Amino acid sequence: MAMTQVAAAELDLRGKSITTYVLFEAAARLATMAEGEVLEFLTDDYEPFRHDVTAWCEAAGHELLSTQSTPLCLKFQIEKGPAKATDGSLAVVLSSDGLEELLSPLGFALAAALERMEVHLYAQGPAVRVLARGFRPKLHGWQRPFSRFAAARLSKAGHLPAQDKLRQLRTLGARIYVCGPSMRHFKVKIEDLIFDDLPVVEYLTFVAVMREADIHIYA
Repeated sequence: MAMTQVAAAELDLRGKSITTYVLFEAAARLATMAEGEVLEFLTDDYEPFRHDVTAWCEAAGHELLSTQSTPLCLKFQIEKGPAKATDGSLAVVLSSDGLEELLSPLGFALAAALERMEVHLYAQGPAVRVLARGFRPKLHGWQRPFSRFAAARLSKAGHLPAQDKLRQLRTLGARIYVCGPSMRHFKVKIEDLIFDDLPVVEYLTFVAVMREADIHIYA
């Protein structure tokens, strides 16, 4: 793709290899722009970006005008499309509070929300701790002492802390539920939660949500 236009806004997102990080920043900038305006952004020359940016534009209703490879980076130009209705829904059951175990479910939830899907996330078991103020995920087992180094490495790539990803999800319209019995068991109080309006529920409430969802993830 080689057609280029004068960009109304530009972003330099080099140095990050996580597409949800890059595309959340792109989506946030596009949200401030008018339909038909062009956003240009730079990324590392990393093959997954080519595929994920294309998929995101198709799903979110934007037009990918060009993808150019330079000696130092990839340059994308996207024309903002019209507002698009929500297409499909995702239900995520989050059960672990481990640093590595949180990556995939939150990543898929963010990807779905960025593609304008309706996202519902249910935190149960140890995962209720993720919603408590001051929580810092750690590696499990013998790797636990190395959690700080692993978290720094992930952050450098573009993996934000779990609570920041949850805030991104909320910004994108996702709904988060928390398991009441798990809160009691793991001693997480309502006043401890990072959000003050979460539905505190049990299985039947979320089963009703899952019944309507197109995609389910259990983690």
